[in-house]
Amino acid sequence: MEINILSPAAPLPVTRAWVMSMTIRSFKGRRDVEVHLFRPSWSEAEEAALDSHGLIGEPLSPGTSGDPSGSRRIILEAFTTEERDQLVAYLKEHYASRLTGLVCAPLDFPVPLGLTPLSAMDEGKSIGLIRFERIPHYQLPFPTRGLYDLSQHRPIVDAQAQAEG
Repeated sequence: MEINILSPAAPLPVTRAWVMSMTIRSFKGRRDVEVHLFRPSWSEAEEAALDSHGLIGEPLSPGTSGDPSGSRRIILEAFTTEERDQLVAYLKEHYASRLTGLVCAPLDFPVPLGLTPLSAMDEGKSIGLIRFERIPHYQLPFPTRGLYDLSQHRPIVDAQAQAEG
């Protein structure tokens, strides 16, 4: 498993600033499935304490308005450096043979206005969630979820047929 922890280009404006993704070698009949990791919940006190002044920027599309609550939630979904390191250690211990990669990167600040947080995504036919906190050996002090979209990855059967053909 290759682990890439990208360094921030500038000092981070808040401690909750790390986003993570992992790539699962084989998952639900697909190969190299990318899973975006996030915190699905936080305390009301933590949400109230987040001063988003200067952390949220303009919308991605000029001239559009956006709701700042989604962009605030993106920051709240992010991990602290300590949580990032705990999660990396957990994944190395329990899933190293099943993962091909793990990427940790700082959020780009300011976060654009009007983005949809991962915790707001609905599960469906190809989009799903891994709920790590339901796994018996998951003992970290914070909940973690992983969002994946199987439609973004070709079935293993197709990949094998192309390799043989």
